[in-house]
Amino acid sequence: MSLHPRIADVTEALAARSAASRAAYLERIRAAAEEGPSRAALGCANLAHGIAACTVGEKLALSSTPKPNIAIVSAYNDMLSAHQPLHDYPAVLKKAVAEAGGVAQFAGGVPAMCDGITQGRAGMELSLYSRDVIAMSTAIALSHDMFDGALMLGVCDKIVPGLLIGALSFGHLPVAFVPAGPMPSGLPNKEKARVRQRFAEGRADRTELLQAESAAYHSPGTCTFYGTANSNQMLMEVMGLHLPGASFEQPGTPMREALTAEAGRRVVGLTALAGEHTPVGEMVDERAIVNAVVALLATGGSTNHTLHLVAIARAAGIELTWDDFAELSEVVPLLARMYPNGSADVNRFHEVGGMAYLIGRLLDAGLLHPDAGTVAGPGLDRYRQRPILNGTELTWGDEPKESGDETVLRPADDPFSADGGLRMLRGNLGRSVIKVSAVAPERRVVEAPARVFDSQAALQEAFAAGELDRDVVAVVRFQGPAANGMPELHKLTPALGVLQDRGHKVALVTDGRMSGASGKVPAAIHVSPEAAAGGPLSRVRDGDTVRLDAESGTLEVLAADLGDRAPAEPTVDSSAGTGRELFAAFRASVGPAERGASVFGG
Repeated sequence: MSLHPRIADVTEALAARSAASRAAYLERIRAAAEEGPSRAALGCANLAHGIAACTVGEKLALSSTPKPNIAIVSAYNDMLSAHQPLHDYPAVLKKAVAEAGGVAQFAGGVPAMCDGITQGRAGMELSLYSRDVIAMSTAIALSHDMFDGALMLGVCDKIVPGLLIGALSFGHLPVAFVPAGPMPSGLPNKEKARVRQRFAEGRADRTELLQAESAAYHSPGTCTFYGTANSNQMLMEVMGLHLPGASFEQPGTPMREALTAEAGRRVVGLTALAGEHTPVGEMVDERAIVNAVVALLATGGSTNHTLHLVAIARAAGIELTWDDFAELSEVVPLLARMYPNGSADVNRFHEVGGMAYLIGRLLDAGLLHPDAGTVAGPGLDRYRQRPILNGTELTWGDEPKESGDETVLRPADDPFSADGGLRMLRGNLGRSVIKVSAVAPERRVVEAPARVFDSQAALQEAFAAGELDRDVVAVVRFQGPAANGMPELHKLTPALGVLQDRGHKVALVTDGRMSGASGKVPAAIHVSPEAAAGGPLSRVRDGDTVRLDAESGTLEVLAADLGDRAPAEPTVDSSAGTGRELFAAFRASVGPAERGASVFGG
C-alpha cells in the first residue's frame, strides 16, 4: 500500500526542517567511518592497555587480525527487576560474537534508576537527568576507540533513550539493543489500581497495599503495564534496533536466550569489517523517527516519549517537534489497549499478535515507512514475522494475520479510535501535552477553579484534609526540568481518581510529568514555558478559573490580568539532599520540555 499522505508530508517537512543539522551530523559520522577500525591507529601502549585482560586468542585477534570488536554497554543491576536478567547476557553475547568471528568486550556500565521506587521521593528529581548521564556514560564506554560495533543492554524509562542518545554520538558504529523482557503477569493492573485508590481514601491499610503491589511486581523482568519501559521496547523494535519479535519475550526462556545470542551474531555482520555495514546514525533517520511516533500513537504509549523522542532525534540531527506528534496523531488510529489504557498487560498483547501484528497492520495501512533500515536488514517486512525456535535453531515466520483478542489489539480498519489520543494544548498558559486515550470523552473538557500547589506532597495533604472534594483543576507547578528535574507525579493519580469517581470535574495542569502511567484523569503535562522560567503557570492563583479543553486543543486561565501579575517564587527548595546538589549544573543548563528537556544544547 502507498504511504499515507500525512505520513509523507510530516516526514518531508521534518527532513526539510532538519536539512542543515542532519547534514552536519552525517558528515561527522561518515568522516569517523572512513577512518576505519580505530584500533589500527592506536599506539602500542594504548592497544596493550585495551587488550591486557583478554585471552591469548582475543589478544591475537584484536592486535594482528581484522576481527570486529563489539562493545557491550549494560545497565545491569540486581535491584531492579527489569535489569536483573542482564546479569548473564555478557557471557551469552561474548560466545555468540566469537561464533560469528568477532570479539566482544564489556565496555562499560551505565546507571539505572527505577521511577517506580523513587515515585514521590526526592530521588525522582534525578530521574530525567539520569537520561543524559546515561548518554554521557555510554559515550565514555565507547570512547576508547577499540570498537567496530556495540550492543546496548537496557530496558526502563530513561535508560534506553540515554543509551541511544549516547550511541548516536558514535553513529558510525552499528548498534543493536538487547532487551530483557517482561516478568510473568501477576495481580491484574486494574485490581492494583483499585487497592491504590482504596488506600488513598483510607479504606485499605499499608499491609493490604503492599500485598497488592508485591503481587503485581513479583519477579525478574520488566513491569507488565504499558508504561515508559515497555514503550521503549516497542519503539526499539519498530525503529529496527531490536531483532524482530524480541521486545516482549519473557526472561529466562529458551527463546529469550536465543534472541540474545542472535543479537550478538547479527551485530558482527553489520560492522564495516563484514558485508552489511549499517551505522546506527544512518539507520536512525527521519523515516525511523516518524515510524517511532506513529507506533507510539497507535499503541497509546508513554507521554514521556514526547520528551525522549525529541531528544533522540536531535542527537541524530533531526528537529522533531510536538506539532509533528499532533499532526500524526490526527491520522494514526489507536490499535492497542494495554493498561493504563485498557485491562490487558504486555504479556497478553504479545500473546495475541504483539509487535508482528501491529507492524504488519500499520504497514498495510501505509502508516509506516516500509523502507526504513533495521538491524535485520533493509525494510520493515521482516518485522511482520515472529521468531520460532526449532530445537536450537532460531528462525522467523508465522506472520499473524488476525488478532487473537480484539479487546487488546485491533486492525487498522477497525480501531479503538480513529486517532492516536495524544494531543497538544495551547493557550495563555503555554503549550502542553495531553494523552486522552484512557480519558472518557465526557471528561475531556474541564472548567473549574484552580487550586495551586508547589509540590505533590502539598496536594496530597490538601486531599487528605478534604479540601479538594469539589470540581477542581489542580495546578502543580515548579516541577519543570529547570526547577527540580521534572519528576513524574504519578503518586497524584489515586487521589485525583478518587475525586473524579465522586462525580467531580477534575484535571491536572503541571510543568512536570505523569509518565507512561497517565490514566483516566485529564492531565495537561509538560507545560512550557515552565514556572521556574517565568512561565504563565507562575502567575496562576487559587480560585482562578482554568479551562482544559482536549477537544479544541486549548489550555487557558480565564483571568484578564494574568500577564500583569508578578510571577510567584517556589516555596519548596529542591537544591540539595539525595544527591540533588550534584545536579545544580543540570538545572542551570537544561533546555525546555519542547526541546526534549536535555542538557545537550537546550
